[in-house]
Order: sequence, then structure tokens, then C-alpha cells
Amino acid sequence: MTGTPPAIGVVGLGNMGGPMARHLLSAGFPVRGYDVRAEAMEQLEIAGGEAATSPMDAAMRSSVVLTSLPSEAALSDAISGPVGISHGAHDSLVVVETSTLPIPAKQQARELLEERGAIMLDCPLSGTASQMRAMDAVIYASGDSGAIARLQPVFSAFTRATYEIGAFGNGMKLKLLANHLVTVHTAAAAEALVLAGRSGLDLELAHQALTDGAGTSRMLEVRGPLMLKEDFSEANMPIRNYLKDVDLISAFARETSSPLLLFPICAQLCIAAMAQGRGEEDPAAMFAVLKAMAEG
Repeated sequence: MTGTPPAIGVVGLGNMGGPMARHLLSAGFPVRGYDVRAEAMEQLEIAGGEAATSPMDAAMRSSVVLTSLPSEAALSDAISGPVGISHGAHDSLVVVETSTLPIPAKQQARELLEERGAIMLDCPLSGTASQMRAMDAVIYASGDSGAIARLQPVFSAFTRATYEIGAFGNGMKLKLLANHLVTVHTAAAAEALVLAGRSGLDLELAHQALTDGAGTSRMLEVRGPLMLKEDFSEANMPIRNYLKDVDLISAFARETSSPLLLFPICAQLCIAAMAQGRGEEDPAAMFAVLKAMAEG
């Protein structure tokens, strides 16, 4: 890509899509965004972007559309709904699907867009919402290698690194592995900090020392501070939504006959948090679940 930056459409302006759009604007890309929530589009306009009237409108007036969506239903509506992207597709359009969703749902969307002459890539993001805001997320790009190469300047505008993973769908496979580790590492961080507190250690000092030592993890670094404050209300992803990822990981393991021993136990902490009424909180609330168990 040389010369004038291409127009970028962003469909889904939530925890990930909103920061994505703002990073693109900061890098000089014209951004046309759409979200079902009017307030999300108002925030985009305040940041210097343009509100699209529909996913179709975003596609018709862009050469690249990034989708960041919470569910299969949202993807289906954004792609094939009455005012979906497929109705505004053209032969120079590349759709970059960044959500964590089942591969068959993405493949169905890809086939429909290909019928309309567009290219679709499977490019999930690895990183929490706070990491996305800090441009500390990475993208797992899979699909048409030529399109991935052309879009490197776009990816570099909102991520720390791009990994080309191969065939369409491989990005999602790697994302599920990443979220498997996120789940286990969040649980391990919560367990360690509860143990630190129960042993009489200063939690702030323990967290600082642990993140500087051999036992650190990105989840200890990113979610540890939420555990120290015991305030999980500013959710990178609400536990209620994260359970979708838990189900996808579990199904992936069954499909590949891969034994998961640690993951199911850690996932139960998310379910226990739901039972405590913490569905809208960050998965760091695993700390609260374990602390309550320790206190009896």
C-alpha cells in the first residue's frame, strides 16, 4: 500500500473494535465505523471517524472492513443480514474477521463473500481489551497470503505484531490455544495471590516481585492489579461472554482428541464466578472465588 491510506470500515466498536478504530485514525487511516449501539458510533465521531449507516454502507465505501463481533448471530447479521457487508461487497474488498467465533461460521461467511467477489481473512486478536487500548495485542492472520501481505500496514496500525498462520481457520485454532493459556494463567495468578495473602505477605510487594521473576505471566501482569484491588468491574471481557470461549476450546479439544487436564478445572472458576453473580465482571474475579473458598 502506497500513497493515500485506504478507507477502513470497522463493524463492531466494542472493547476491541473501538480501540482498533481509534488506533487506525491515529495512524492516518480514514475510518468508517458501524455498531448497533449509537453511543459507540458517537464516540468514533468524537475521535475523528465517520459513522456508517450499516455494515453494507461501511463495505461499499471502504477497501478493507474489519469485523469485531460478540457472537455467531452478530457475524451472520453483519455479513448476510438485510444491510450486511455482502450486499455492499465488491471485487476490491477485503474483510478481516477478528472475532473469536467457530470456524464453520467464519467459513460460511467467507464463502458468501467470495461469491460476491470479496476476500475474507480469519484474523483473530490475542490480547485483552486493555492490551488493545495500549496497542499490545497481536493478530493471528490466516487465509489469502497476498491479501495478508498487502494489509501489513493496516495491521501494524493497531497491533504489536502479526503472525501469518497459513490456511483460513488456522488463526482461530491458534487463538483457541492462546485463550486456553489465558484461562489457565489467570487461574494460576489468582491462586498464587490468594496464597500470598493468606500467608501474610504484602500483596503489592508480592505481585511486584512475582512479575519480575521466573513465575510471571502476561495474565499475572495484566489481571494481577485487578486482583489486588478486588475490583473486577472494568471487564476486559465479561465472564458471561468468556464462557463462549471456554465452550469453543472444549469443543476443539474433543474434535482433536486432545486431553485437557488443567483447563476444565480452571474453567470451573469462571462458572463459580457466574454463580456468585459476577457474570459482568472480568475473569480476574477468579481471585474472588478462590478467596471465598479459602475463607470458608
